[in-house]
Amino acid sequence: MLDLKFVRENPDVVKQNIKNKFQDDKLPLVDEVIELDAQRRATQQEADALRAEKNKISKQIGALMAQGKKDEAENVKKKVAEDAVRLEELSVKEKELDEKVTKIMMVIPNIIDPSVPIGKNDTENVEVTKYGEPVVPDFEIPYHTEIMERFNGIDLDSARRVAGNGFYYLMGDIARLHSAVISYARDFMINRGFTYCVPPFMIRSNVVTGVMSFAEMDAMMYKIEGEDLYLIGTSEHSMIGKFIDQIIPEEELPYTLTSYSPCFRKEKGAHGIEERGVYRIHQFEKQEMIVVCKPEESKMWFDKLWQNTVDLFRSMDIPVRTLECCSGDLADLKVKSFDVEAWSPRQKKYFEVGSCSNLGDAQARRLKIRVDGKDGKYFAHTLNNTVVAPPRMLIAFLENNLQADGSIRIPEVLRPYMGGMTEIK
Repeated sequence: MLDLKFVRENPDVVKQNIKNKFQDDKLPLVDEVIELDAQRRATQQEADALRAEKNKISKQIGALMAQGKKDEAENVKKKVAEDAVRLEELSVKEKELDEKVTKIMMVIPNIIDPSVPIGKNDTENVEVTKYGEPVVPDFEIPYHTEIMERFNGIDLDSARRVAGNGFYYLMGDIARLHSAVISYARDFMINRGFTYCVPPFMIRSNVVTGVMSFAEMDAMMYKIEGEDLYLIGTSEHSMIGKFIDQIIPEEELPYTLTSYSPCFRKEKGAHGIEERGVYRIHQFEKQEMIVVCKPEESKMWFDKLWQNTVDLFRSMDIPVRTLECCSGDLADLKVKSFDVEAWSPRQKKYFEVGSCSNLGDAQARRLKIRVDGKDGKYFAHTLNNTVVAPPRMLIAFLENNLQADGSIRIPEVLRPYMGGMTEIK
């Protein structure tokens, strides 16, 4: 969420940013919120004046009564009563205007970084760098669920009977591989100086609206019926929510945390043949990383975060590339975002396995996460990035480590987490 003062003083900048994100339907909101804000401030000024007058008159009443001037005191009391009625009207109006202003401000997109390429959607994202040499073996790579089924490693039919489409049972060595990747990713991030955390898997609505847009919430979140609780779609939500309404001493920054959690997502709509199996599902597990830092350090941390994911995948011999998300592909709270994509030998192309985002002070402003600095209080910057999400990670892992005889090679870094196994046969 933007600073309202910034919107008031820079309407043309805000409008151009909306155009850059190809959300022209939101352009009228800028003038509307500025007008509503003017009404709100005028209402507040009148209310403040009446409150000051009320305090002044109240003292006069006491003085008049002490002097025995009861008639004059009664006339002044009538004036106080009239002002009280007007003050109540103003208070109601002020609250209504507050709600309208906040509602609009929650949907005006954050100002994107000047380095972000302008484009309408993800087809215009820009490749930054490739890491590792993509290989297409001289034998056929089956679809990932077929590979898993050869090892009795997945049961989709039972999952459909139990929970419906979008769920799965992982079994045997494939399930062990899934857990090994999570454990390795946890230790990988701890070794990079991040503090390990297991957060709440449900969050309240004020945290939800603090960390994401209404559109994202509707598309992603599952609500617990009858309670003010939502299942998290990613642990970033509860990790950033950890700092809600906090004033953080500047010397404690940055906070660098890595978290494990299950994740729950609606995943609305059809996604095509390559997203069958375990590519898009309603429940999965993930290792995440978040940073809460000073504004001047957020660009530096952004580069560190996506590099962590690249390094993790390369340590398992999986070729990856980074893509910079264009303006039209950025969620409204994001300032800048990189996707990390892994190589698929079967598809002969890259596919997304993680996303790194700098949200500036947007989440901190919504959640009131402030820093107590030497020059006063200010809003922190927040960043997040996927370390690894094993369902998609497993696709990349199985395809890139499948051997001609049908066995799966275990990279050296994972062998301690797989009981010393060098391959799955």
